[in-house]
Amino acid sequence: MTQIDFIQKVNAATKRDYIGRVLEADKSEIATIAKRFDVDYWDGDRKTGYGGYKYDGRWRPIAEEMAKHYGLKSGMRILDVGCGKGFLLYEFTQVVPGIEIVGLDISKYGIENSKEEVRADLQVGDAKSLPFKDNSYDFVVSLGTLHNLYLPDLVEALKEIKRVSKESNNYVMVESYRNEREKMNLLYWQLTCESFFTPHEWEWVFNLAQYQGDHGYIYFE
Repeated sequence: MTQIDFIQKVNAATKRDYIGRVLEADKSEIATIAKRFDVDYWDGDRKTGYGGYKYDGRWRPIAEEMAKHYGLKSGMRILDVGCGKGFLLYEFTQVVPGIEIVGLDISKYGIENSKEEVRADLQVGDAKSLPFKDNSYDFVVSLGTLHNLYLPDLVEALKEIKRVSKESNNYVMVESYRNEREKMNLLYWQLTCESFFTPHEWEWVFNLAQYQGDHGYIYFE
């Protein structure tokens, strides 16, 4: 199990007003709205989510880096757990022509409004109970999803990722914090997170689930 950073540089490029998010509205109310993972979360006001999650090519370098690191080739099968609108999967199809993709997300709205080129390969589903056979994917990826689960479901989701992947060829990225500033920024900014752990605590969770793939974190610096 190796810690690898594929995502933090993209995360750090986004400017955030942490205090503003707390003060501009009732945080409990907007978090309740965001957790529906509906139009308000994806394409509504910025205070309830992305504020309009549109394709802009930002995932292309990440797909390229992952494809190179994991040796992804034509004919291999990729599963994205928490695929959202399928932007990363679309980039994989461009970076590795002939690769087979499947995406799963809890959000019906996200799937219905996903990138058209990959929409037929996406489905609504729950990370803690993946509707796939054992060892059916060459690579499983999950970015910014599993921290939205409470600990018991989080452990089950990690076990499911391990179950459906061949060997340990998978990658999970979650939110974390290394100091009090990052902890408070995470608490101020997040809308859907249920598991708030330091990297050391995350490693404990990975071991508890017997997850043996790679992992990475994003921090709110």
